Amino acid sequence: VQLQASGGGLVQAGGSLRLSCAATPRIFSRYSMGWFRQAPGKEREFVAAISRSGRNIYYGRSVKGRFTISSDNAPNTVYLQMDSLKPEDTAVYYCAADERERPGTTSPWVYMGQGTLVTVSS
Repeated sequence: VQLQASGGGLVQAGGSLRLSCAATPRIFSRYSMGWFRQAPGKEREFVAAISRSGRNIYYGRSVKGRFTISSDNAPNTVYLQMDSLKPEDTAVYYCAADERERPGTTSPWVYMGQGTLVTVSS
C-alpha cells in the first residue's frame, strides 16, 4: 500500500479533526502529496496539496482558511488539520500523490489511496 489514510470520524459542526496519510518513504520523498474528497452524489473535489519541494501549498476554495495541510518527515506522514467544520464537509477523504511539482486540482493524480470517512453533524 503506497498511501494509508486515517483519522476520519464523526464530529459536530464547528469542531476539528485531523487526518493522517502515511506514505512509503519513496513516495513521501519524491512526490507531491494532497487530499481530495467526495461527498455522496457529488464529483471528487480537490482539498489541499503540498508540493514535493514543500514550497507550494494550495487549497480548494471551499476549505481555504479552515483547513491546513502539513507534512512530517518522521514518519513520512502528511496531515490535514480541519477546523471550523461544516456539515457540507461531510465526505470520504482521499490521500493522493503525484510526481509533478504542482499537480493540477482537476487532473488525475498518479496515486490515490483508500478513503477515510468524515461526517460532520449539524
